Amino acid sequence: MATNLAIDDKLLEEARTVGKHATKKAVVNEALAEYIQRRKQAEIINLFHSVEYDPDYDYKIQRKKQ
Repeated sequence: MATNLAIDDKLLEEARTVGKHATKKAVVNEALAEYIQRRKQAEIINLFHSVEYDPDYDYKIQRKKQ
């Protein structure tokens, strides 16, 4: 899918150099992949706050049953 974007050339060139990418396309694709990965990680972290913890649970009892 062809898309025209107005991207800061200085930022794009710096990202290309820092990331050691051969093309601008590679820079943009990796940036999008990292963006998606970070957002998914943030969603997972938010799930940790939604897990209910039973303070009376004793994992040692479970180990003795085996």
